[in-house]
Amino acid sequence: MSRNHNHSDKKPATGTNNREHKTNRYASRYRSPNNPNGRVTEDERLLRRPTQPLVSPTDPIPQEQVKEEQHALDRALHLDFTLTDPWRVFRIMSEFVDGFDALAHIPPSVAFFGSARLKAESPSYQAAQKTARLLASAGFGIITGGGPGIMEAANKGAQEEGSCSIGCNIELPFEQASNPYLDISVDFSYFFVRKTLFIKYSEAFVIFPGGFGTMDELFEALTLIQTKKISHFPVILYDSNFWGGLVNWINKSMVEMGTVAPEETLLLRLSDDPVEVCQIVVDAYKENYRQDVSNRANHRDTSIR
Repeated sequence: MSRNHNHSDKKPATGTNNREHKTNRYASRYRSPNNPNGRVTEDERLLRRPTQPLVSPTDPIPQEQVKEEQHALDRALHLDFTLTDPWRVFRIMSEFVDGFDALAHIPPSVAFFGSARLKAESPSYQAAQKTARLLASAGFGIITGGGPGIMEAANKGAQEEGSCSIGCNIELPFEQASNPYLDISVDFSYFFVRKTLFIKYSEAFVIFPGGFGTMDELFEALTLIQTKKISHFPVILYDSNFWGGLVNWINKSMVEMGTVAPEETLLLRLSDDPVEVCQIVVDAYKENYRQDVSNRANHRDTSIR
């Protein structure tokens, strides 16, 4: 069966990147104190609540507040639906629908995370490309954040082996252009929607050196596995020199204080070998498949994956 997901004569399932249109529409109306360039993303506005004057419970409600609440619905209907949180739910819902629609039929896939700032000459970039190539050759699609750096390396490796290359890009105050190695590109405004898609459609997380965003994805997965919200899948840290200090701190500080159980540290795997990473993912997937087949009669959907 062909795995050529690159429909060059068609638009991606969720459309092309329309950030420029959004910028023109919103930039003159909203200004953010956090961004000198005035760019405001929907995710930022969702998570920021405007300050209000403090009113004692025994004092009457100021007339200004009463008027503000009376006109909130009118503003939402005639100006911008994101001005009130209840109306914003429809925008969030549409992102889930678009994401599920775009990714529902991809092959078993592995998510790659890592810094967007690493260049092609970086050893981490080259290792990510090789690791993705090996996993693609084994039959996996590759999912990334769709941007440059490690994400580009993994998507490039997937396309070199003819496997499905997926990018889940996020709207940021500064532009993050999609890398040119994507068969499927999905744009998101909300981080939490995108993270749900990563979790749902990935059979493993391979995590290369990165920053705060990479750490966010790492601990999101660990938390969901630890609390059994999702089935256990491999979470592999590539580059022991980079990640070794974090792993040692978890074992030294968290385990010794009792905030993490010793067996929970086994949720993390550390490797410096692309071949070993590939083998870990393949073995885990084959075992999960064996268990699913043997328990199919009693199978129940107990997680989001």
